[in-house]
Formats: sequence, structure tokens, C-alpha cells
Amino acid sequence: MQILIANDTHIPYAQTICDTIDESARQRGTGIAKRTPEYITTKIQNGNAVIALEGNEFAGFCYIETWGHGKFVANSGLIVHPDFRGQGLATKIKNKVFEHSRTKFPDAKIFGITTGLAVMKINYDLGYEPVTFSELTDDPSFWNGCKTCKNFDILTRNEGKMCLCTGMLYDPVEKEQKKQKHKYDSKVFTRLKSIKQTLFLKKEKDNKK
Repeated sequence: MQILIANDTHIPYAQTICDTIDESARQRGTGIAKRTPEYITTKIQNGNAVIALEGNEFAGFCYIETWGHGKFVANSGLIVHPDFRGQGLATKIKNKVFEHSRTKFPDAKIFGITTGLAVMKINYDLGYEPVTFSELTDDPSFWNGCKTCKNFDILTRNEGKMCLCTGMLYDPVEKEQKKQKHKYDSKVFTRLKSIKQTLFLKKEKDNKK
């Protein structure tokens, strides 16, 4: 298995990457913003993507986005092909793209929003901390990317302050000052996700009455 910084030779995988992301969202029933092959191609051409290959077979992918003139960086679109799941590949890809982000944008705050508990754990192990959306980028281009997510109406109803996703942030300055971090507790993140789902589902039912 090779985990590489993607280059122009990997552009032919763009459609497969998009199809894999879309199918994963459909199967899980979760909100994931849609990507286009053209968008994925741009990330590859800019050297802002990581791809995993087993020979010539696509195995996984993740890319870097920059916001607020480079003050914020997001590692987005993490996906592992179904044939390669359960092997710890997502963690390896995430570690690679995180390392690449720290090298290209050493002073940037790295953040992400996700509904996936597995991704939350990976982020936490890398040093991310759960934060409110107000601590993330206020660049409208980022939040506009949520428009293709099925939960976008929840985000808009809450004036962009809260959604089913959990915001997580890695601040290099803060990490330098605070060397110690708390142990990951899956019960905390599971409880947080459950509370959000219950809260928003209740609001939807109330609105339908």
C-alpha cells in the first residue's frame, strides 16, 4: 500500500474518488458535502491532496483546503474505498495529510467538521480539540460548501452556529504552550452526537406540527 502526495498522474482517479464519497454518504445516511471531479482535480494539481493506492487500485483519499488567506486549513474529503476498510487506512491517510498540512502551512490552524465518530477519534489523537463553530473560519466560501449537505437547513436555522457536525481544531500556537492533552473518551463524543441528533430531530418534529 502506497500513501502519496497526489500529483497529475493521479487525476484519472478523480471520478472514482467522487463516486466513492457519494456512495459512502448514501450508505451511512449522513450529511457529506458533494465534490466534483473538477474540484478534486484542482486539489491534486495544487499538491494539496493525499491518495492511497494498492498497485493501480484506488484505496483512499483526502485533501487540503485553505481559508482566511491561509490562516485556517481543513483536511477534507477523507474517504477509504470499501475494499480497504477495517485496516486502519483512514488513520494512515489522515496522519499523512496532517503532516503535509503542517509542512505547507506551519502557522495555520487546522480544523474540520464531521459527524463521524471514527474521524473525531483520529482528529483527537492528532491533537485536535472540539470547539464551537465560532472558533473556526468565518470565510463564507467554506460554509457555502455545506450547501450540498442534506443537513444544511439545520445549519441555516441555527444561523451557522451549530449543526449535527462537531467542529474540531488544531491550533499550533496553543499546542506549543500546552503540551499535555486529555485522554480520548469515546463516550463524550458519542453523547455529544446523540444530544445534537435528539435536539434537532425534536425541532423538526415540532416544526411539522
